[in-house]
Amino acid sequence: MPENQCAVILAGGEGKRMKSERPKVLFEVLLKPMLEWVLDATAAAGIGDRCVVTGYLREQVEGYLEGSSHSGVARVWQSERRGTGHAVMTAQGFLESHRGGDVLILNGDSPFLSAELIAGAYEAHHNGGNSVTVISAKVGDPTGYGRIVRDPQTQALRAIIEQKDADEETLRISEVNSGAFWFRVDDLLPVLGKIQNHNAQGEYYLPDAVKLLLEEGRKAGAYASDDASAVLGANDCAQLQDLNGIAQEKIFRKLLAQGVVIPCKDGVLIGPDAVIGAGTRIYPGTLVYGKTVIGKGCTIGPNTVLDSCMVGDGSILSQINARESEFAPGSAPAPFQVVNHAGRL
Repeated sequence: MPENQCAVILAGGEGKRMKSERPKVLFEVLLKPMLEWVLDATAAAGIGDRCVVTGYLREQVEGYLEGSSHSGVARVWQSERRGTGHAVMTAQGFLESHRGGDVLILNGDSPFLSAELIAGAYEAHHNGGNSVTVISAKVGDPTGYGRIVRDPQTQALRAIIEQKDADEETLRISEVNSGAFWFRVDDLLPVLGKIQNHNAQGEYYLPDAVKLLLEEGRKAGAYASDDASAVLGANDCAQLQDLNGIAQEKIFRKLLAQGVVIPCKDGVLIGPDAVIGAGTRIYPGTLVYGKTVIGKGCTIGPNTVLDSCMVGDGSILSQINARESEFAPGSAPAPFQVVNHAGRL
């Protein structure tokens, strides 16, 4: 990724339907905040300069950032939540410092936008000479999403039409807006101030910047993900549960393909940052999360919790609760131990 690329992550939403005194972006998918999924993906895509737009209960988001590996990201506060376009306006100073480059703008509650997808969309954006490229996906039920309307000949982006504004033909389109966009910074900045809030909510919406660029004759594209889950977020706890299920099934399938044995998935939770060697068996009631690394040929569980641990090859951990601990190859500690911040065992 070129050096003058940056990202603006929108993390100011309240998430009223979550019914919790907690910012929506800090709700967890597989014990990892959704915001951390997004920050990790942008970092893995090679985007060094990032700005998080905070809003509702910003102290909690700030506190999370300070205690994370992403403590160096820039932050701005959206004191009034007046839409996605307004959130980006809040980060105008950050954007000004990246003139001549491109910016990825995405939501902080989009855990399935992968580094590979971000990088692929940028390549299409750059090679196509686009002013804007929206990341899209085809979904089985597009209800509620903005539809991607393409030119039938060139397949270039012609419009993003929201559900409420769509006619019957447009409503049949299954390709939808993920809410993530690559913009050429020098083209985005002039249209930000032209976005209007003439709508029932009185808010400024970022897709209107796409409309303005198209009206100016700028080139626009849509980069379609082959993974429909890329567009998913969570507006309530039921949707959050769905995200957890999707994420866990993806991890299970990846591990099984790598030779990890999971005879029964009951009560098994494996986080996205865990690394598990071939031939290791994971038994019911086992939680493996954080930066845990498990070697080859181990037996883990039943009823074992490992948070950010290092486990050597051939270890047997049954009914162990350990955090930030290291187990030497062939370790077989007695069951029912709680091991916190321990040295090598």
